[in-house]
Amino acid sequence: MAISSVRHRASAAARELALVAALFLVYKVARLAANGHVGEAFGNAHWIWNAERALRLPGELAVQQALLGSPALVTAANSYYAYVHFPATAACLIWLYLRRPAHYRWTRNVLVLLTSGALAVHFLIPLAPPRMLTGTGMLDLGRLFGPGVYGPPETDQLSNQYAAMPSLHVGWAVVVAVALLTATSARHRGLWLLHPAITLLVVVATGNHYWLDAVAAGALVAAAYALLRRQRPAVVGSEPCDWSGPTAPTPATSAAPPPVTAAGSGPAR
Repeated sequence: MAISSVRHRASAAARELALVAALFLVYKVARLAANGHVGEAFGNAHWIWNAERALRLPGELAVQQALLGSPALVTAANSYYAYVHFPATAACLIWLYLRRPAHYRWTRNVLVLLTSGALAVHFLIPLAPPRMLTGTGMLDLGRLFGPGVYGPPETDQLSNQYAAMPSLHVGWAVVVAVALLTATSARHRGLWLLHPAITLLVVVATGNHYWLDAVAAGALVAAAYALLRRQRPAVVGSEPCDWSGPTAPTPATSAAPPPVTAAGSGPAR
């Protein structure tokens, strides 16, 4: 029985890993398919930049220049952008899978909806990131100071650099924070909110996203949670992962013996 259970869980984990890998592959292929439309991407970028100024949002340039005062902070921001996004999301999903199966399923489905919606926006609204708007004074901190993520756009075959809106860095970070807030009960679990907060500052300061990219990501996250509100787990649990289906009903307990008469001679009448 124990060996069978281990095999079943290993098989379920392998299927889930294959599913996540397939979703990631679709995500990468779709991003590449959305590549191009350079002129439209820069036209949209200038529109976004001007719209933010009309809305009196904080300038991305001011945030970047504040960061440039400390080379150590520049390197830390570039490293956070390059190395935290995927590993943090993967670590969260693995922990949820092992410790909070219901939260895992809910979070995985939210990520699928969020990413699908983001890819649709990438197709509809190609957008060059602020680091490409050299006329605004924005710099590409990853390329200038490292570690960098992207190569020259014209030769980059691994990513679509004209897909700034929405920011999946911000969107995924919000989902990770929500998942860990709802799946844990530690007194200081509110600190998980630091992940999306730091991510927001990092993507703006490094010149990879606009403020409105984060707003668009937040709107898609809210829509994904609204569509999947019925899947939200009701209770935080700590049981190990079991994908065998609904828990088997508990065997009925034996009926209690009938009460006896005061004299103990038989059932009461």
